[in-house]
Amino acid sequence: MSLKKTHRRVLAPLAAASILGLALTGCTGDVAAGDKENTDCSDYETYGTFDGGEVSISGTIVDAEADRLLESWADFETCTGIDISYQGTKEFEAQIAVLAEAGNAPDIGIVPQPGLLQRLATGGWLQPAPEAVEANVDEFWGEDWKTYGSHDGTFYAAPLMASVKGFVWYSPTDFEEKGYEVPETLDELTALSEQIVADGQQPWCVGFGSGDATGWPGTDWVEDYVLRQAGADVYDQWINHEIPFNDPQIVAAFDAVGEIIKNPDMVNGGLGDVSSVISTEMADGGLPILDGECSMHHQASFYEGFWPEGTEVSPDGDVFAFLLPSVEAGGETAVTGGGEFPVAFNEGEEVDAVRAYLSSDTWANIRVSLGGVISANKGLDPENASSDVLKESIEILQGEDTVFRFDGSDLMPAAVGADSFFKGIVAWVSGDSTQETVDAIESSWPQD
Repeated sequence: MSLKKTHRRVLAPLAAASILGLALTGCTGDVAAGDKENTDCSDYETYGTFDGGEVSISGTIVDAEADRLLESWADFETCTGIDISYQGTKEFEAQIAVLAEAGNAPDIGIVPQPGLLQRLATGGWLQPAPEAVEANVDEFWGEDWKTYGSHDGTFYAAPLMASVKGFVWYSPTDFEEKGYEVPETLDELTALSEQIVADGQQPWCVGFGSGDATGWPGTDWVEDYVLRQAGADVYDQWINHEIPFNDPQIVAAFDAVGEIIKNPDMVNGGLGDVSSVISTEMADGGLPILDGECSMHHQASFYEGFWPEGTEVSPDGDVFAFLLPSVEAGGETAVTGGGEFPVAFNEGEEVDAVRAYLSSDTWANIRVSLGGVISANKGLDPENASSDVLKESIEILQGEDTVFRFDGSDLMPAAVGADSFFKGIVAWVSGDSTQETVDAIESSWPQD
């Protein structure tokens, strides 16, 4: 299938000051459409033709990733005649409900959290997914993913991209020179960390800084340990508040993470003392590995995009990653992750056609071939991934025996998952005890 870039819409940020009066549908300029006669349209015939059709999309995707998104639907535009305008803004999550209520939402919004999808559906602003999208999700995605795109029994959106969280990034050269082996259990990971301390280095480098969302990388640590130590059933009970946030099993996960994150011998290699965990930006957290100042960094598959240009990501390269291990060697592959969901605010045959395309294996293979991302679409060929880590991530997501759970903070009520949990992590790293932290977060859980 052709990856020729035929359409381009210029990305423009939105001014927060004009939220109430500004729809997310505008764009500033484009270039001429591609030549349909010179484009292979065989993959797009099923969508129909809509000469002069227009569809507006908005989301949090910006910069280079947005450029690749535009390229991923370029031939679709040429072959169907639909002109897709896209605007990306980091303020999308804060603005979209306000815009939807005012009737100014885009045709499609790429929602990065199931919790936000639930909120928008509760507001009555979303259009149910058409049959073609539901057919694609039933064929190419697992039942859990379909559930994340549903609300009160109505299916609204197929997933788009995905990520695998819980990777541990490291330097293969450093490990080989010092005789370190990739651990196969959590106990072996602890032993490796202690060995690195004994060798005179802080093993971990960590960065939780992220503006108003500072602390979220710490929630990923806790979620990974809850899933591995307590299991998927407890994880589900926790995020659904069927057990309290201060349940002993959650306390145990916090304490296990705290043995690393709050231990001055363990962190923060190349960055400072424990307090620097909070002040260090997420994007910078793993960089001391390249200077040999730390050995490991916990972050998702998408962290590959944060290594400086020219960094070789491979088993024999500058950096690579292994999955945070299970309690027992050879145990089940249990991972947390994330993804996005293109929801529709407006009806229209051309809107349905775009949604069907974005839920297809055709789109997944094109977008992943462009680099930097993965998808859990079962029709995706892992060989299209742009690195070994991303290829492994796809194989994990497609694995029949993989236990996958969506990022817990994204599933919890916003008052917890995007507020008290983040703030609790900051207070905890800054000195609050585990019990104080989980008690405070539990008290913030909205009452039914």
